[in-house]
Amino acid sequence: MALDFKTLNHSTSHLMAEAIANLYPGAKFGFGPAIDEGFYYDIDFPTPITEADLPKIEKEMHRIASRNEKFVREEVTREQALELFKDNEYKIELINGIEGPITIYRQGKWFDLCAGPHVERTGQINNFKLLSIAGAYWRGDSKNKQLVRIYGTSFEKKEELEEHLRILEERKKRDHRILGKQLGLFMLSDYGPGLPFWLPNGMIIRTEIENMWKEKHRRYGYMLVDTPIMLSKDLWITSGHWDHYKDNMYTTLVDENEFAIKPMNCPGAILCYKNDLHSYRELPLRYAELGHVHRHEASGALNGLFRVRSFTQDDAHTFVRPDQIGEEIISILKLYDEIYSLFGLNYKIELSTRPEEGYIGDIKIWDESERILEEVCRKSGKEFKINPGDGAFYGPKLDFKVKDSMNRIWQCGTIQLDMNLPERFDVSYIDDKGEKARPVMIHRACFGSIERFVGVITEHFAGAFPLWLAPEQVHVLPVNDEFHLEYSKKVVKALEEKGVRVKLDSAEDKLGYRLRNTQVKKIPYTLVIGDNEKNEGTVTYRHFGTKAQHTVKLEEFVEMIQKEISSKSLPVYEE
Repeated sequence: MALDFKTLNHSTSHLMAEAIANLYPGAKFGFGPAIDEGFYYDIDFPTPITEADLPKIEKEMHRIASRNEKFVREEVTREQALELFKDNEYKIELINGIEGPITIYRQGKWFDLCAGPHVERTGQINNFKLLSIAGAYWRGDSKNKQLVRIYGTSFEKKEELEEHLRILEERKKRDHRILGKQLGLFMLSDYGPGLPFWLPNGMIIRTEIENMWKEKHRRYGYMLVDTPIMLSKDLWITSGHWDHYKDNMYTTLVDENEFAIKPMNCPGAILCYKNDLHSYRELPLRYAELGHVHRHEASGALNGLFRVRSFTQDDAHTFVRPDQIGEEIISILKLYDEIYSLFGLNYKIELSTRPEEGYIGDIKIWDESERILEEVCRKSGKEFKINPGDGAFYGPKLDFKVKDSMNRIWQCGTIQLDMNLPERFDVSYIDDKGEKARPVMIHRACFGSIERFVGVITEHFAGAFPLWLAPEQVHVLPVNDEFHLEYSKKVVKALEEKGVRVKLDSAEDKLGYRLRNTQVKKIPYTLVIGDNEKNEGTVTYRHFGTKAQHTVKLEEFVEMIQKEISSKSLPVYEE
């Protein structure tokens, strides 16, 4: 019977902890959970360690595993647990927070506080690798001590481990920070940490994505708006953001009144809605905004385009009658399907329901909203799971977990039902009885942020973007400028007239060098123009990543490439 991946990895974290205890007496252990692709353990080391120490720990892990000790579960009293871990303040804190039975797991003489489960014996743990070291504050609180977090992964079969390590190496090559510099997409500066600069090639990609986004939203009945980047503190107090986000908001004084740069777009959408009176017949009313927001992220958390302080949310806020929620969610799912499919991205859905306490609003509306969301998820045919009690305090939500070509999961889209802000801002519409009624507000974003999504797809495509997104779509290479330059210019002009992003590479470098350069820049189409092409009015093209060449009439190529761009299709290259 195959071993459960998470059980195996959690067991491996215990094996690593025992090895560290042997090698570094006095080390204290915090958390050691399994995660999606492996495990980690947070450790307070008595002396500093580096990644150069990981092979030594792995060697000790193999030695321990060879003893083939059995994992044994023991239930202990609180008093016994406190005595067993009396020298570890982290475990003491965890023990004091446990309600119900307290259990430990032993492997030989070593033991750890743990709820399990585990594999049967340490001898089943053979194919593992310690991957990296990072800093992690105890319980994620920057006020606490920073511990050392060691990441690792473990597989039942050697071939599975080797394949996973191969993928990890491929991910390093696809790092969007490296590709962003290589392809001229974006830059970062010490003059503005976490504030990305879009370079010309990156701006083309961003603009194409935004234009596609706007076109699809117009087709789905959204009205585009643009709200101020800075608004009065009073607005943020009314919305509740001041209490929840004040420490992450940038503020300034305007005419002696305190203002804040927006961390979210939703209050602005509400002000747009309240600008007019609305009838039940107008609903659903949909506002869409590519809103530029700012949040003061910790400097240590900044990471390329993935974690920034200034970003653009592809936001939309829809005001609906309670009876319209289901139909509107179905419409949003169809829109998300259309958009994600353009990038070859699949997703799973997580439905987060009402928290046990601290929620606001009528419980009947919560129950009905959750029922509708679950029903819509089932009808969508998409895989989903329920996260009980993990909803926002103002309403249940759907989170969209996107999987890329490297099997990584990214939190991108979200759909949130909100009964809170309409109440706080006294948002209403006139119902069919001529009376004021409260709409439900739906917050939703497909990408999450443009910046982060560009980072995701840069790594997803390894920088080889689909034709419609590629900053440079075609390079034209004359074999010899003396004989082929004039016709090459004619080819370039024919493509430019149809809006194709084309470049003439007539440098004095040898043809082989120029061809390699198109591969480095990941140009989708390379055209080589020689005697045959000039004499017959043709072009010979090659797709990026292939060696196969195709010769067609110039007019045929122009028509072909126009069709590929307009359809926004994913590349399917023939060898």
